[in-house]
Amino acid sequence: MSWDFETEPEFQQKLDWIDEFVTNEIEPLEVALGAGDIKRGDLRGKFRDLQQQVKDQGLWACHLGPELGGTGYGQVKLALINEILGRSGMAPRLFGAQAPDSGNAEILAHFGTEEQKEQYLQPLLNQKMFSAYSMTEPLGGSDPTMFKTRAERVGDEWVINGEKWFTSNGQNATFLIVMAVSNPDVSAYDGMSMFIVPRDTPGVNIVRNIGTGTERLGEGNHAYIRYENVRIPAENLLGQEGKAFAIAQTRLGGGRIHHAMRSVAILYKCFNMMCERAVSRETKGELLANKQMVQERIADTWTDIEMFRLLVLRTAWKIDKHKDYVKVRKDIAAVKARLPQVLMDTVYKAMHLHGALGVSNEMPFTRWWMSGPVMGIADGPSEVHKVTVAQQLLREYEPFEGIYPRDHIIRRREEARAKLGDLVEAEVGNL
Repeated sequence: MSWDFETEPEFQQKLDWIDEFVTNEIEPLEVALGAGDIKRGDLRGKFRDLQQQVKDQGLWACHLGPELGGTGYGQVKLALINEILGRSGMAPRLFGAQAPDSGNAEILAHFGTEEQKEQYLQPLLNQKMFSAYSMTEPLGGSDPTMFKTRAERVGDEWVINGEKWFTSNGQNATFLIVMAVSNPDVSAYDGMSMFIVPRDTPGVNIVRNIGTGTERLGEGNHAYIRYENVRIPAENLLGQEGKAFAIAQTRLGGGRIHHAMRSVAILYKCFNMMCERAVSRETKGELLANKQMVQERIADTWTDIEMFRLLVLRTAWKIDKHKDYVKVRKDIAAVKARLPQVLMDTVYKAMHLHGALGVSNEMPFTRWWMSGPVMGIADGPSEVHKVTVAQQLLREYEPFEGIYPRDHIIRRREEARAKLGDLVEAEVGNL
């Protein structure tokens, strides 16, 4: 078995181009837009130009196969790309990789009919449409087996009724991918289906938009949607009836790795800002960099980031190796469970080192810190993923029958003497 921690030179050139492009083109544009120096309505031409540059480099929608205009990159390469794109909230859109469209494009590519691909997937890839993933429910929380949204087959139509919560981008979506109970008489794992629902379908009612953290009421990007007698054609069923869970895993598995590596970009930005602050500021007659408590935090932060990054990349490597998200379920869950704490700890340390400026709205720390709790809830809370990790690990062990544990020293010594009796007696006799 060979191990290699180096990136192949040809792909490293792609990464170098992405790094330079994000630094010189996207990040300044994002800063100017955030300051109000540029109006969103004036961005269309600039966006098209930047997206064309990405396409010219062969880096558009890299998560999809060549037949759909992507590169078909595996998860390791996608992780390394997302590690750079994560520096800017605008970058994924300019690379055709923004959530939730990227995940929805994946499941349409895997499970959609040719008609569905033509009607929804291609316009989505060309950003002539935008989408949303409508799964979570107000009372279902992290347990999809508690979902109540119902889809009933009536003649040549499906009729959907229920409520969905935190449907990101729901108010701007052209269509929604909705997960609903299609057969309440069987297990939820066999009785839930997915449907393509155009947002302008009668009965798709947005109750309100929800934000996070300090966003003003009604201004968030997460829609609370009530589906009231929503009628869609039977052919809007996505994939096989009753197979929503399998479809969801295809969508969520890779997406969690991409989210994690985008967060790694934030972690490194925090670390770089910490170090720059430490070598720039003095207090009590010396640089912060000379304070042992600051040095300890810098050392711990770097170690935490490096360990987490390697966990993510190893998980991506295992996905590429096995081509099966189920086989890597434990590893993906571990990444998902560990991310929020590493993110909050790192952001807090960087924020604290910057003093009053760090907690002000003139620095990005409070916004980044809020992403930690969000990541601890989105796509299932950390507790659920920790349970998954533990259950998967414990399946590899058998109970040990005996009064003392397997590695009880006295028991092990007796076993060794029984196995090496002649040698032990000879050694004792020579003393």
